[in-house]
Amino acid sequence: MALSKSIGFDHREIGQAASSPAVAERIADAGDFVDRLRSGEEAAFEILIDRYSAGIYALLFRLTENAEEASDLTQDTFLRALRSIRGFRGESELKTWLYRIAVNESRNRHRWWKRRRRNVTISLDDSIGDTNKTVSDGLADRSINPEEETLRREREYVLKAALLDIPEVFREAIVLRDIEGWTYEETAAALNVGLGTIKSRISRGRYELRRRLKDF
Repeated sequence: MALSKSIGFDHREIGQAASSPAVAERIADAGDFVDRLRSGEEAAFEILIDRYSAGIYALLFRLTENAEEASDLTQDTFLRALRSIRGFRGESELKTWLYRIAVNESRNRHRWWKRRRRNVTISLDDSIGDTNKTVSDGLADRSINPEEETLRREREYVLKAALLDIPEVFREAIVLRDIEGWTYEETAAALNVGLGTIKSRISRGRYELRRRLKDF
């Protein structure tokens, strides 16, 4: 079955994905919606993409901090959902199931990059070439904004770097709970772990972030 709607996502346009009340209502009121998905109905998959693509992309961007990567992974997520929908038994919400697929796609891509030694991180204190100037110096030099704006951008940079630097399982939990605003129960369901485990991961993740940001 081929979808009439392209599952291609431009990160510059994805935030405009249809999420109108009418679309949401169509999903919420259709008791047979999952059955329509399982049967391979193209219109149902179009609704699924329209309803959830923006949220999935936002999650993946926060996990990767790379717009192109997040766009590719969003496409991979819906393709995986298309192939796997017949195995969906309704034991969790459809949204939770989709987010779980998205997280798994991100994990798989991260491992692929790691094996190829492309998961390099940059510190604000790293020197530029053979000079004594650091990355943070370079950022400040290029800034044409007032000092407060420069400091805000540096804090944002450091926070993102710290988030990417903590272990993957902690980052996933922190993004879902503290950035996406999910409950502990929703986060545990999306990551397919117990409630106690997710609380522990969030606590450890917050600690690791504080430890990396203590001097900033």
